[in-house]
Amino acid sequence: MEKKKILFVSQEIEPYLPTSDVAHIGRYLPQGIQEKKKEIRTFMPRYGMINERRNQLHEVIRLSGMNLIIDDTDHSLIIKVASIQSARMQVYFIDNEDFFQRKGIVQDKNGKYYDDNDERAIFFARGVLETVKKLRWSPDLVHCHGWITSLVPLYLKNGFKEDPLFRDSKVVYSVYDDAYPGAFPQNFAKKLKVDGVNEKDLDVVRELPNFENLSKLAINMSDAVIKGHPQINAEVEEYAKNCGKPFLDYHSPETYIDAYSDFYDMILAQGPAPAEKKSTKKKIAI
Repeated sequence: MEKKKILFVSQEIEPYLPTSDVAHIGRYLPQGIQEKKKEIRTFMPRYGMINERRNQLHEVIRLSGMNLIIDDTDHSLIIKVASIQSARMQVYFIDNEDFFQRKGIVQDKNGKYYDDNDERAIFFARGVLETVKKLRWSPDLVHCHGWITSLVPLYLKNGFKEDPLFRDSKVVYSVYDDAYPGAFPQNFAKKLKVDGVNEKDLDVVRELPNFENLSKLAINMSDAVIKGHPQINAEVEEYAKNCGKPFLDYHSPETYIDAYSDFYDMILAQGPAPAEKKSTKKKIAI
């Protein structure tokens, strides 16, 4: 039987960043799932605080060089890769001089959140999916961790939905206690637009693009939701539990890998949606 392919998209991963719930799971979940005989790929942003020499990052020339347009501005997509030898695991890094050269993750040294975090999230989400396309690697399931990954479900289910590599991909979104204050700029929904994105899907963030509504957009576009921390935003948790999609409650560090693996298997066993089953398009041979 062919191995199932799981794509992990994480806001943070140890040891490249300091320990956090997202970074810890970003490091050990892919390893645990790989040890359960699944094939994995892992992506994160290449924040400026990551020491490239110490962590032996190097650019993947064949994957780099594309430009992504956000709000009528071109941004160069650079792909780097490093290995966590003890886990036999590669990590791909999405890099760009405009967005990911600064030293903070989502805020500066004074605790102020970056004004362009919205565009950084857009660039990261689109950059991940464009890179996976170049890899010609078709994920059966995509698991997103942290709000900076929250646009991956939107683009995968809309902008990339006709691509044979992603047509049958399931998406799981994990919600953490990583809320940001305030809201993104009012033109956020306009910036999100690419070919294939449904205007109606953007209604939830059109008036108020704050953390709660961004999380709701991710949940709307996902096939299942996981509570990744014991305490998450109450409004988002209620929305996730009542959305009618599979919801996995929080699991401790001792049990989450087995629980997530079983959850993946359950989601994958559901197969494609009825509309997708009618498609006569052939899959690309990988």
